[in-house]
Formats: sequence, C-alpha cells, structure tokens
Amino acid sequence: MAVATFGAGCFWGVEYFFREVNGVTNATCGYMGGRDGEATYEQVKQGSTGHAEVVRVEFDPAIVSFETLLDIFWSNHNPTTLNQQGDDIGEQYRSTIFYCNVEQQQQANESKNNLIASNKWQGKPIVTQIVAAQTFYRAEEYHQQYLAKNNLPSCHISF
Repeated sequence: MAVATFGAGCFWGVEYFFREVNGVTNATCGYMGGRDGEATYEQVKQGSTGHAEVVRVEFDPAIVSFETLLDIFWSNHNPTTLNQQGDDIGEQYRSTIFYCNVEQQQQANESKNNLIASNKWQGKPIVTQIVAAQTFYRAEEYHQQYLAKNNLPSCHISF
C-alpha cells in the first residue's frame, strides 16, 4: 500500500471523488500543513492555523498509480485560484500536493509542468503547492464520508 495526500478545497468533495477510484482502499478527511500542530475543524475553518483541508488517500499502486491519482486531482478542482475553490475562501482551501517521497515529488512536479504546458487553463498560473508531507491530523468523525452519510452529491466540479 501507498499513501498520497491532496488539498483541493473542501475535503468532503475531494474524499468523495477519490473513494470512487478503483485501487483506492481508503480516503480520510483531515488537516495538514499547519503551524500550530493538531487542530480542530473549528480552528481550521477560521483560517488561522495554516492547515489545509486535505484527504489522505491510501492506495494499491499495483491497481492505481500515483500518476493516475494526480490526473484525478487536477481534473476535480481549479488549480489557478489562490486559496479558493468556488465559494470556499481561505488558505485552508488551497490547492496542495503533499508528497511522501522523492518519487512522488518528481511525479507531482512533472504533472504540474505538463498541465502548464497543455495550456488547459489558458495561461492562468497554476498556484498548486507541492510540499513535503507533514503530520496528518484526522478530521472529526462527522466529516468522514460526509457526502455519503448525508446522501449528497459531490460538491466539486470536474474540469
């Protein structure tokens, strides 16, 4: 098994679309990248801790590659809006790839460069951060599989 962590706005939608991927064995909502250690949702949503809402994806690389997960990440959020996805505004909603090793870092940088070269976003800068993974803090239980528990569709738009 392998792990990848992505921030792409509200973690409910990110969790939802990664859970749908064959080879993903778990997707967990949480927080990463903050200055103040562990935080609660109430603290993170204020935007003062530096944490991003993220989803930790556990996957079987024999079934789904990290590169495929990157493609899914790029296709399910807008990587050109700094600290914003739709109506969600603040650094907690930033576009971020938290890499776990040098190989993931290289693949993430290559995929970002390929996206830029594709001109899919018509020259808009890709503001996605690619940074080393830090401590993952699991979000409160009511956030886990929130959309499924509440019979709601994904809140993310595919691009």
